Amino acid sequence: MKKILTLTAATAFAASLLSGTAGAAPMPVQPHPWDKRVKCQTDDPEDRHIVTRYGNSALGWHHFSGRHNIKKCSTLYAALHGRVDRNDHHGHLEYDAVVFETGVPRPRQVKITVVVQYTRKTTDGDYDAGRGQKIGVITAYCHNQPGNKCPAWAKL
Repeated sequence: MKKILTLTAATAFAASLLSGTAGAAPMPVQPHPWDKRVKCQTDDPEDRHIVTRYGNSALGWHHFSGRHNIKKCSTLYAALHGRVDRNDHHGHLEYDAVVFETGVPRPRQVKITVVVQYTRKTTDGDYDAGRGQKIGVITAYCHNQPGNKCPAWAKL
């Protein structure tokens, strides 16, 4: 009886090897899952339709709203409604703006930069917005601030 059970187990194992199920590697996980849904959208002066996707901790809204303390779409619009300040002619665009503190006698100001990838894929190929879509805003930050984190008053 013991030999039959062992023979049966050996036959089942051999069959699984031939079918490719034994020791099969799991499907690889997407290296950087990200949320492609659109949080904000606007057009720049050159009629580029710029979206801000929810993204993840590496790029998009989830990245810069936490890491750089930008909490409103209107902060992005302040820069995106101006002309492109830097363009590598391969889809990487940077827009600058100055945000002023309001409601105080001596307002402070801070320079912000919004970085856009105006192509279907990121330059490293890790992210793909899908056919006919653009990646959009990958990050936004304030200059001359610790960690490029915008001050709390810099909200439009």
